[in-house]
Amino acid sequence: MRAMSKQEQQSLFADAAPATAKAQRVAFDIETANLIAPDADLDSAGPLLISCSAAVTDTGLLRHWYMKDERGAPHGTLDAATALDMLQWLRQQQLAGVKVCAWNGLSFDLRWIAHAAGDRKLAAEIALDLYDPMFQFMCQRGFPIGLASVGEALGIGEKKLMSGADAPQEWESGNRQRVLDYVAGDCRITEAIVARIVELREVRWKTKKGTLSREPMRALLKVRECLALPLPDTSWMGEPIPREKFYAWLELGK
Repeated sequence: MRAMSKQEQQSLFADAAPATAKAQRVAFDIETANLIAPDADLDSAGPLLISCSAAVTDTGLLRHWYMKDERGAPHGTLDAATALDMLQWLRQQQLAGVKVCAWNGLSFDLRWIAHAAGDRKLAAEIALDLYDPMFQFMCQRGFPIGLASVGEALGIGEKKLMSGADAPQEWESGNRQRVLDYVAGDCRITEAIVARIVELREVRWKTKKGTLSREPMRALLKVRECLALPLPDTSWMGEPIPREKFYAWLELGK
């Protein structure tokens, strides 16, 4: 493929939404491109490539990041410049006082954006100031819960368009607009979930048995604040997940 002109390179960010001056929150999400087994360990399957990503503000503004071919159609995976643009944009929002949120963004999204951008330091700065309700729940209860089960329990109207495991195959098959719609939808679900948690001051989720459960969450905490929470009682679990698994990539103290 021929090298892109400067104008074509600039068009990579043509989907940028207007400035978020009035936004209070931003929710973001990524989709990976690797074709892996549904039950695969994502830690051992990495490094994972990113097909596309998105961010949505609480005021409804949407921004996508993805690569474009000569015809302007989505293709390939995020290069370092595009991934770095996303990291810089997220950090700018945080420094402007906007609450940047993601569901499991600490363990997953920021880790692989950092890899794609080649800037772990910047990603770590964002991660420590991130609001990640899933990680906060993990710190409080000792186990993770899924976005879909929480969205259902909280009565969020928008549903996931597909399983996250299906997105790489959809992208590979050329159904790229569907994946772009999917990642935007997950951002909107995350934003709606965060808004409901703030309103209710608790998290609700649908258990594997089909029952509804809840956990108080009086205030959303940044990741750096979650790290200071006492460890929960996990003595009832056969193989509890260590908290460090979610933030080991930050390499704190190095």
